[in-house]
Amino acid sequence: MIDIAVFLEGQNGLTWPRWQKIAAASEDLGFAGLYRSDHFTNASPPDKESLELWVSLTWLASHTKRIEFGPVVSPISFRHPAFTARMAAGVDDLSGGRLSLGLGAGWQEREHNNFGFDLLPKGERFNRFEEGVEVINSLLHSDEPVDFDGKYYRLEEGILLPRPQRPGGPSIMIGGNGQKRTLPLTARYAQEWNALMVTPERFSELNQHLDNLLADGSRSPSEVRRSMMVGCIFGHDDKQVEERVAARTKGERTAADLRDRGVVVGTASQMADQIGQLEEAGVQRVMLQWIDLDDLDGLETLGRDVLPQFTK
Repeated sequence: MIDIAVFLEGQNGLTWPRWQKIAAASEDLGFAGLYRSDHFTNASPPDKESLELWVSLTWLASHTKRIEFGPVVSPISFRHPAFTARMAAGVDDLSGGRLSLGLGAGWQEREHNNFGFDLLPKGERFNRFEEGVEVINSLLHSDEPVDFDGKYYRLEEGILLPRPQRPGGPSIMIGGNGQKRTLPLTARYAQEWNALMVTPERFSELNQHLDNLLADGSRSPSEVRRSMMVGCIFGHDDKQVEERVAARTKGERTAADLRDRGVVVGTASQMADQIGQLEEAGVQRVMLQWIDLDDLDGLETLGRDVLPQFTK
């Protein structure tokens, strides 16, 4: 069974009024969750409004009652993993256990340069990511002080107090499609894998690979939820779909081109068909990337015409 969540680009003009309106709509309309990126700015100018991730999630934890939420994903390069673990445990407790802690290695050069964060070359970046995930996992799960002596991070009798209300704290979500490092790390530490915008056929292949890795580590496939963040272009009719595709791609792509790239495109009924294909491929939660932060009418249409088709 698949459920449907909303995903926002937090660096793409997200303000408090927009965040608050979308949060209320997501909760009221029946979406399973509300997720957002963790970026300071976009990869290319112009810079736009951007709410700080953990401040926005803390507000969300105490102003919603039902929806799940979290970062998709939070780069290790922005914060020491001890801070991430402490904040995540606190926000999860505040929400009553609704946070998914999405983690990633970081990728966007511009924001790292703008604000003085060291992105590192790709190989080193992922080495640091692996250390960071291990530190976070240890702090969340261990009731005893933790020692860790790595290249990038060090703990000496580090412990989170108070202990997370949820045993093990919030679930860890690893985002990405990499078979060599991302999926093995997911199989070792995560309770959720978040794929990034692939076709149902490709997702099915990656999903099977993850199943094999889990089996090799003596974990059941059911221990890891499978989600996917997908690009989304919605139109009330075919004409509006064509107009929005042209605007988004500067006339260089058709709706069919985007679907071949893993983007969910179309009217409500067309989107429902594509989401159904993802469900058949094994996706358990789809996160629709909602670019137009002021299009609450579109969200309402999806809530009315698409969500009921996947409510069982």
